[in-house]
Amino acid sequence: MTTTHTGPAPLAGVRVLDLSKILAGPYATMSLADLGADVTKVEHPDGGDPTRSWGPPFVGPDATYYLAINRGKKSVTVDLKSEEGQDVIHRILEETDVVVENFKPGSGLQRIFDYRTLSERYPHLVVLHISAFGEDGPLRDEPGYDMIAQAAGGLMSLTGEPGGAPMKAGFAMGDLGAALFGLIGVLAALVERSRTGRGQYVTTSLFECQLALHVNWATNYFATGERPGALGSGHPNLAPYQAFPASDGYFVVAVGNDNQWGSLCSAIARDDLTTDPRFERNRDRVANRGDLERELSTAFASGTVEQWCDTLTAHAVPVSPIRHLDEIYADPHTAALGMIGTVDHPTLGSLQQIAFPVSFAGERPHLTSAPPVLGADTDEILGAHRPQSVVGG
Repeated sequence: MTTTHTGPAPLAGVRVLDLSKILAGPYATMSLADLGADVTKVEHPDGGDPTRSWGPPFVGPDATYYLAINRGKKSVTVDLKSEEGQDVIHRILEETDVVVENFKPGSGLQRIFDYRTLSERYPHLVVLHISAFGEDGPLRDEPGYDMIAQAAGGLMSLTGEPGGAPMKAGFAMGDLGAALFGLIGVLAALVERSRTGRGQYVTTSLFECQLALHVNWATNYFATGERPGALGSGHPNLAPYQAFPASDGYFVVAVGNDNQWGSLCSAIARDDLTTDPRFERNRDRVANRGDLERELSTAFASGTVEQWCDTLTAHAVPVSPIRHLDEIYADPHTAALGMIGTVDHPTLGSLQQIAFPVSFAGERPHLTSAPPVLGADTDEILGAHRPQSVVGG
């Protein structure tokens, strides 16, 4: 486990004010903190970020959901709707490089912290605004959560078994997609500012990012005009590229070219399939995926997941068992990559966390501080003589 709190910090010296809550914004700001930025998280004195209560499970007073996306930050409690609270934020903004917020479009807080006004007073400021549906269009003022984005943005129509009930992705791909594209926008704006000296208003939304992640699903539709549907674990452009049942469970096969297809046929002692006109080329296999699935499912039913994974690996066919999280976290490969680290919480002790997934010159940014207790850094940041009506704690 990684416990050392030093390492690459390419964003050292960058000061970030996190006015966001829930997932997309906090994940983006946690990533900035992992990269070395100094991040201050502003929370309402009454309960703070709503994800503090999104449990069970809880570790101490906070839900594990909150603990997953807020490490490396300081917590300040401020009522943003009060004049005193707004004065506090403006004092912080004087020394801030990046603001991340997800104020509801048209809300009082968005008007109070309007970028045009902020940019006149703080021309160096980079502001990232994350919304549900974007800055324009008939849905621009609609609120949204991850599942709303997955439904409205098409993901749920493509997830699940053919003809079955719609399914959301296991990960929060609406929020996380917006977090990652927003992070890209912030970093690009900081590069631009290094040339021009001026900040930028960066916007993205859960809906826009869902569309950006359609990739080949979109170009497939543009080329054919045919509405795509869910394929289970299948792939719209490759076959076989899906999960198959063995005698004791499921595993996945990912054949990316015709040479791998020939290797697969050899591995299952079905070389006749390579000359079957239904399966010779990838385009044939995609067109006849139902017949292909039946042939391969019959072959794979005779062995276990482990046996088929060993056999296909020996034939250079991409294959994997479908592993659970406990298996992944205990895997020597995960340990070798240093993807699980620990942070020291002031009251809860050592907390395990998933590390930042990018390395610099072969070294991964190490985890710094634990997710903060609500308002833990208010005194330090605002000073001992702050107005008592401003803060909580």
